[in-house]
Amino acid sequence: MVETEEFIAEAKAEIREAIGDANAVIALSGGVDSSVAATLAYEAVGDQLTPVYVDTGLMRKGETDEIRDTFDFMESLRVIEAQDRFFDRLEGVTDPEDKRHVIGEGFIDEFETVARDVDADFLVQGTIYPDRIESEGNIKSHHNVGGLPEIVDFEGIVEPVRDLYKDEVREVARELGLEEIISERMPFPGPGLAVRIVGEVTPEKADVAREATHVVEEELEEYDPWQAFAAVLGKATGVKGDNRVHGWVVAVRSVESRDGMTARAQELDWSTLQRIQSRITGENENVARVVYDVTHKPPATIEYE
Repeated sequence: MVETEEFIAEAKAEIREAIGDANAVIALSGGVDSSVAATLAYEAVGDQLTPVYVDTGLMRKGETDEIRDTFDFMESLRVIEAQDRFFDRLEGVTDPEDKRHVIGEGFIDEFETVARDVDADFLVQGTIYPDRIESEGNIKSHHNVGGLPEIVDFEGIVEPVRDLYKDEVREVARELGLEEIISERMPFPGPGLAVRIVGEVTPEKADVAREATHVVEEELEEYDPWQAFAAVLGKATGVKGDNRVHGWVVAVRSVESRDGMTARAQELDWSTLQRIQSRITGENENVARVVYDVTHKPPATIEYE
């Protein structure tokens, strides 16, 4: 386990040395990784930093408002409303790796636009060690590693938590005094709900995944999962009222893990699963059925794409 005070001091020194007298933008998603990286960078170089949160339309329910409230102490925070641009980019894209690359390029374009506006030469990211391992091992591309375009308009990319595992990042978050809503929150993929949608990403599917994930997170809080969410798999027939419908199939996933490198599907009570399916199908008329994923990692990954 990393010695947090020593790590924080060394990380800030590394950031100051890398950025020097230049300006930088911080990719802030609201997850613990990017929040720690952003806080370290902000404390290291202050007003040389412009934190950038990009609302892709693929975020958790209420995420954007939470970001504004949690990081209001960063006066230079910019919230970019980019939903239409990301959905336009993803139109017709069905391959999982292509999705990740499209999203990675979209993020970089947004960051480069802000960087030109504030004359920033550096990009700070919350890449952690498992991101690098999975991208380098061709398990999947992360939007902030393998999903980046080959050429970016930055002098350098700074990744202060690149050698940490998730549990170590949480320790640093607590030491930095970040709120529990950040330090203890479940992991959320950089590409957002796009990797919880099998096939083409559309606003309708994103809404289904977002609302269903919100239900899962609420209902499984007592189980304290490493990660729990809902994914949209495709369509199947169902019955609502007296009508036959062709609605979405939603998969519920809940796993236990230490660092995300391996994971075990949680054993949930039948009554809990029934409550979840009842809420998801009852609260969204376009959902026809709900299934529970019992696959461990390996052979599956935690996310669907």
